[in-house]
Amino acid sequence: MAPYEALYGRRYRSPVGWFEVGEAALRGPNSVHDSMEKVQLIRDRLKTSQSRQKSYANVGRSPMHM
Repeated sequence: MAPYEALYGRRYRSPVGWFEVGEAALRGPNSVHDSMEKVQLIRDRLKTSQSRQKSYANVGRSPMHM
C-alpha cells in the first residue's frame, strides 16, 4: 500500500487528470492583463498597509509618548 493511500484511505489523484476533455479554456491576452492589474492593486494595498503599520510603530516610539 502506498503511503498516501495508507494515510488517507484513497489513491492519490494527480492534478493532471482533474479536468475533463474540452473543459480547459485557453487564456487570452485580456485575462493576462486583468491578472496583472489585480497583482498591481494587491501590491499597492500591501505597500499602503506596511506604510501605515510603520507609521503606527514610529508614533509609539516618539518622545512625546514616553
